[in-house]
Amino acid sequence: MRISELSPELRRPATVSDPEPSLLVFLGELESSVREAESISSEDIPSLEKLAACLRKSIFRLSSALPLSDSSKLQVWKLSYCLWNACVDLTNAATVLPTANACDSRRRGLTAQAELRQIACDLLLLADSPKGIPSPAFKSASFFYKTGLIWQDLDQLDRAAADFELATNLTSSSRADGEDEKRLLLELNLARARMAWEANDRSLSVALLGRSKNILFGSPAGFQALAEQYLQFGKLCLKSSSEGLIVASKLFNEALDMCEKGIAISTGETLDLERLKARCLRFMAAERLQAEDFEGVLRCVRVLRGVEGKDEHPSVGYLAMKACLGAGKAAEAEKELRRMMANKEVPESACISAAEAFLAATGADSAMGIMMMLLGRCRGGASAALRVVRTVGDSRGGSAVRSVAAELASDERVAALFAGSMAAKDRNAMHALLWNWGAEHFRSKEYDISAELFEKSMLYVPREEEDRSRRSNCFRVLSLCHLALGHLDRAQEFIDQAEKLDPSIKCSFLKFKIQLQKGDGEAAMNQIQAMVGLVDFSPEFLTLCAHEAIACRAFPVAVTSLSILLSLYTPGNQLHMAEVAVLRNLITLLHRGSENEVEILKYTRRARARMNEVGRESFFGEGAVAARELLWFAGSTWNMGLKMGKEKKYESCAEFFELAADFYGECGDQDEGNKAMACKSLILSAGAMINAEEENKVSMVDSDVKKAIGLLHNAEKILSAMPLSAGGELAEASDLHFLHTFNTYQLLNRLDGTRNQQLQLIKSFAATKACNPHKLLHIALFASQGRTPNPEVSEFAFSKCLASLLESPAPDYQMASMVLRRLVSLAGLRVAGDDTKNEEVYAVYRQAYQIIVGLGEGVYPIEEGKWMAMTAWNKAAAAVRLRQVSTARKWMKMGLDLARRVRGMEKYVGVMEVCFTNFEKIYKGAAATPLWSSKHLKCANLGSTALGSVASFQVGVQSRSSGQ
Repeated sequence: MRISELSPELRRPATVSDPEPSLLVFLGELESSVREAESISSEDIPSLEKLAACLRKSIFRLSSALPLSDSSKLQVWKLSYCLWNACVDLTNAATVLPTANACDSRRRGLTAQAELRQIACDLLLLADSPKGIPSPAFKSASFFYKTGLIWQDLDQLDRAAADFELATNLTSSSRADGEDEKRLLLELNLARARMAWEANDRSLSVALLGRSKNILFGSPAGFQALAEQYLQFGKLCLKSSSEGLIVASKLFNEALDMCEKGIAISTGETLDLERLKARCLRFMAAERLQAEDFEGVLRCVRVLRGVEGKDEHPSVGYLAMKACLGAGKAAEAEKELRRMMANKEVPESACISAAEAFLAATGADSAMGIMMMLLGRCRGGASAALRVVRTVGDSRGGSAVRSVAAELASDERVAALFAGSMAAKDRNAMHALLWNWGAEHFRSKEYDISAELFEKSMLYVPREEEDRSRRSNCFRVLSLCHLALGHLDRAQEFIDQAEKLDPSIKCSFLKFKIQLQKGDGEAAMNQIQAMVGLVDFSPEFLTLCAHEAIACRAFPVAVTSLSILLSLYTPGNQLHMAEVAVLRNLITLLHRGSENEVEILKYTRRARARMNEVGRESFFGEGAVAARELLWFAGSTWNMGLKMGKEKKYESCAEFFELAADFYGECGDQDEGNKAMACKSLILSAGAMINAEEENKVSMVDSDVKKAIGLLHNAEKILSAMPLSAGGELAEASDLHFLHTFNTYQLLNRLDGTRNQQLQLIKSFAATKACNPHKLLHIALFASQGRTPNPEVSEFAFSKCLASLLESPAPDYQMASMVLRRLVSLAGLRVAGDDTKNEEVYAVYRQAYQIIVGLGEGVYPIEEGKWMAMTAWNKAAAAVRLRQVSTARKWMKMGLDLARRVRGMEKYVGVMEVCFTNFEKIYKGAAATPLWSSKHLKCANLGSTALGSVASFQVGVQSRSSGQ
């Protein structure tokens, strides 16, 4: 033989040069190794591997001595058989010994034994064809075939394929005469076909099977073997894709053909072939069913029933029923199902599967009848009933089929199957099935069918003590369903039952929801209080209660829930929601109601207290979220202060603005807007305290005055750092300066010895850019009319206001005239009974005259001009009575000069001139003659009328100034 025909591990490169001992030495070494193989143990795996290596080395040395003599060939042949028999003994011993060793070790031992068998095959190749050995090629091929099978079992497909190929080459050159040789050729061909199939070469595999038809040895066994192989390949194709169905059909037909041919040539018993033929027909029917050739299935079934007779396989009825269903023959399908049920040989599992298939195809209408059939047929009735109920419920039809499934589960005969401890597993499964269906419909908001399924699931919950929690859970879910349906009384009944079994927080919460739906707010609040005392209470449920109450617009209940939650915040107790969020939500809810300012104020105080206690970052958090929270509290408190101011609840208003100032102050110095809001809040807080005093008619105590002054002092610090820029910011800052000054002035009124301080305050304000005539007029009017007037402040403010008006590009002469009248009044008060200071009043009239002289006609208010003229003229009367001729002349000339500049007084000017002329004559004549005669009174009355009209105008201006 050639070295190239040896196994790969026996080949060496041509360059290797080993010493060449004599052939006898080689044979001796080989014989000793074979003897060792006969005595070695199958568990001694290292010795087996070492022996295999020695044998390979011996074979290689022996191959260098080729060709062998006939005697040497015969000896090698015998040694090969001895080695093979030793391997058989090792294999038999390995199957008897316990398999306690690890899988890797066992596989290693089998591989070593396979190596020894391979060496025995190679020895036969070396021996070639010794004389005296009949059919040596077929004997060698038999060794290679069997070794290839072993390699195939060990998943070493390459070595197996090589052995099969060598076996084929050995048999191809010889003629198979005997039955054993023909059987070997067939088995070898089938093995090669299986190898090709495993290598995904299906074309070669089918071709090898077709070639095997030519080597059948005329025995039914050969036909059976080939048919079995066709059947196996067809079964594998049946599991693959739709293309595999075509191949499977061909293979099943071939198998069936082989069976029929085998039966035809058989002269004796053909039971095995008949059974194989029935198997082929069943798989053909299954293939036709998978291909949806229902009539083909029924034809196969008819043939099958003719072959099998009474010993019908259980799958035949199932296939027939499925085919009838597919062909739309529901009545025949039911007959097939009943036939299966009546056949005691059909396993229970097959009956249940058939029932499931029938129900899945026909729907739930016949579910009760099928269930009753199963109850009478199956010993394991609980599991069968469970599968039927599951099949019905999972079939198409929506809520209707689930309702049928619920009716099946609630039937007394069905429920009785699940009684006892033996059916505990199935009982739990049925409960879980109904429960899951109920949950599915609950999520779909189909509460009617959901409640039905949950209620039926309770039939499968024992009434034992350990199942109290499960039953309570069922009652609770049923209560939820009826609550969703609006059946509040039913929901109340179920939750009461659940609470009796297991008074958990979930039951209490659901009871709370029912009370909310009923609109019983007081009961809902009491239920919240009861929740807190439960063992499994969790603060998260208070949040849920608040959400539910808000959804039901029961805001007092939500407030109660959050108030209780807020009471749980203690040092070291971390809850799921931040305390600041609870306070924010609580205040927001309180805003929805009326007359809740006391509560809002209480929780706002708490927010400020907690902020000061734990620090801003610890209370509000960090980053943008904290900034938003802080601004929310500041804005909410500010708005509440405005609201309280509009409602004239000034005490609350003052405190809200004070709190707002604290919150805005914590917003940081980066935003000028927040600083301005803090300043504004402080000023308005002090103003609200002042308004509270006026509203309540109760004087402020010294502590409140000092507190208000302190607030304004803090506001002054912020004001001093605020620049007066252009635009809207200028107007706002100016208003803040004015409010601060005005409120400070009012508070100083409540303290003794502060007149000079008030004057300095107004002078300081007048020196700022925030000052304007309107603000000065307001201060002047207040200083002249308050409960503690300050003439010095009033006079300064009026004078500064008039000067500011006259300096403006377009003076408001209406306001200027009013200011002049006020200055006249103030000067008159100051100089009453003091002739030496009469010039101050005259100076005011002279200033008015200078203003009127410089204006066009009608620019200065006419009524005010008349008033100035008449009051100046009338002041001369007092001087005449006192015989103050020069003073009288001065005032008469002032009145006459003013009257000449005022439109509408022309008719009085003549009278006044005549009067003045008479006065001059009298002054030059008898000084004792009285000035006022009947002809002069008319002018005096006119002056009084003008004074009245101007007075009424003054009142109107004053009210508008107060409004500013």
